[in-house]
Parts: sequence; C-alpha cells; structure tokens
Amino acid sequence: MKREAYLYHKIEDSKVRCFLCNHNCVIIDSEYGFCGVRKNEKGILYSDVYAEPAALHVDPIEKKPLYHFYPGSLSYSMATIGCNFRCEFCQNWQISQRSKSDFKPERIVLPEDIAYYAKENNCSSISYTYTEPTVFFEYAYDIAKIAHKEGLHNIFVTNGYMSTEAIDKIAPYLNAANVDLKSFNDGFYVKNCKAHLKPVLDSIKYMKERGIWIEITTLIIPGENDSGQELMQLADFVASVGVEIPWHISRFHPDYKYLKSESTPIETLKMAKEIARSRGLRYVYLGNVFEGNDSLCYNCAKLLIKRSGLNLSANNLDSGSCPYCGVSIDGLF
Repeated sequence: MKREAYLYHKIEDSKVRCFLCNHNCVIIDSEYGFCGVRKNEKGILYSDVYAEPAALHVDPIEKKPLYHFYPGSLSYSMATIGCNFRCEFCQNWQISQRSKSDFKPERIVLPEDIAYYAKENNCSSISYTYTEPTVFFEYAYDIAKIAHKEGLHNIFVTNGYMSTEAIDKIAPYLNAANVDLKSFNDGFYVKNCKAHLKPVLDSIKYMKERGIWIEITTLIIPGENDSGQELMQLADFVASVGVEIPWHISRFHPDYKYLKSESTPIETLKMAKEIARSRGLRYVYLGNVFEGNDSLCYNCAKLLIKRSGLNLSANNLDSGSCPYCGVSIDGLF
C-alpha cells in the first residue's frame, strides 16, 4: 500500500529531493531513495510500505530500552522493512535490510488498527522500533496522531538521522525516543553505517529542546568504538546535553556481516560505565548482559528499581522520588 510522502520537493526532470532524513536523496523517476522504501513515481514521492508492517509485538518498555519512561509498562512495538543506514553489525538485518521486491506483507494494518491492538494488549505506548521509524514516517505519524488522541504514548527507537523538519512534524505526538549513538567518530559512521555523525548529535540535542524524553544507547564494538578516549568523548557529549539522560552501554555480539570480532568483554562495559559516572552522568546501564541494569538514586546510591532481565522485580520509587533521601528522579514514572 503506497501513500504520498511527506517532506519532499519536486525538482526538474521529474526528480524529487527527499528531506525526511539527512541523506537528502535526489531520486529520479521510478527509483527508490537510499532507504529502499520511498519511491519516485513520475515526480511524486511515495512511501511504499504504508500499512505494511513487517513486525508487530508486545514488548516490555525496558526492551526499547527505556528505563526512565513508565518502567514496567508494555509497549506495542512495530516496524516496516527498510532503513537509511547500512550497518554491517545490524541485529535486525532480516527486516531492516530487506528489499521491497523481496517482501510481501501478510496483511494491511491501518493506523487505527495499531492503536486498537495496543489498547487491547494493555499497552500504554506504541514503539516504532526494530528498523528505522524515519523511513516509514507517514505510517508512524498517522498512528501517532490517533494514539495521542487515545491517551497512548509514542516512542521512536531511532538512529537519529532524521531531519529537523521531521522532528518538528512528529514532536507534538512523540513522547520519548531512544537514540542509537553508535560512535563519536565520523569515520566510524562513514565506514560502518554509510552516514555521518553530526546529524545524529544535532537530532539528540534538538529532540531534547523539543521536550521529548531522551535515552541513548551505544553498542560497544571491540576495536571500533571501545577506546577510553572515545568513551570519554561519548560520555561528555551526553552530559553536555543533559546529565539526567540515561545512557545504555550495550554488549556487541557478532551478527549479519560483522563477524570478525568477538563479543564485547564485560570488563569493557564496566570501564565505560565508570567513565560515564566520572563525567557526571546520573544513570548508566549495561545492556545485553545480566548485570548493571538496576536503577540507583544518583544522590544516595540506594536501590530504586531492581530488574531481572527485562522484568521489574522491585520498584521502590515514591511518586518519582527516592524514598530514602527524597530527591526527584529524572524521567516519567
């Protein structure tokens, strides 16, 4: 099912320029943009995956991961095929890197259906996740508007490569985002993602300015982004945007085309966490391991939320405050 795209201009010779993300693709007639799902047909740009989900699941909010946004709640999670990155270590490559010609949707699922399923499954939010939500922006936007009216929260799990115009359009309906900050080295982005670093940094700062609750995830890959210097640069950047932003430091495991490295040593993750704490970050979590994911009070260090995997086994928060010292804990609870 196709739908005319948002955020593009018609230019000469039936070409269009898409400004949904920072690739700013110029697309000739009958061709797709870099994402593989936005197609120019005679000078009109279409989203070619509208209402064609490739994944629909009910997840704990902690899987996004969001630890300071209604912890313990359920999020109705969805994606279409397509992505505007080409990460060789992608852990959802089966759908993110799938071509439109190779995908046949099981059924059409309209935006109002997604909102209905979310409420039927006792979800308090809808997460646009697994692949990059920017590439199915029209679908996500229409769902988000309905969800907002129905009292549901909207969440982007994103690589952060969207344009300022895209953020402005979705911001009235977008409550939270987990942004994947993959490295603090532009060369890493060029080599591994076919993208650039600065637009991601700009998106994180701008979403924060627009009042969207932000959490950040970095997958630590041995030999790529795990030096002490780069980890300090990453931590300093997060702190410069807001020391209250939770930073999720995740363990890499070999996947897709990136099979040349072993899984990240636990010691590296712990080192990154110590660096982050030393740079003033209040909330630092380890991901893809079975430790380091409890929430502690940044003021008195007492246990606030205990997690067993993706499940909460204890929640000691008192209306969003530490019950021991009374300090307000950042987030939405």
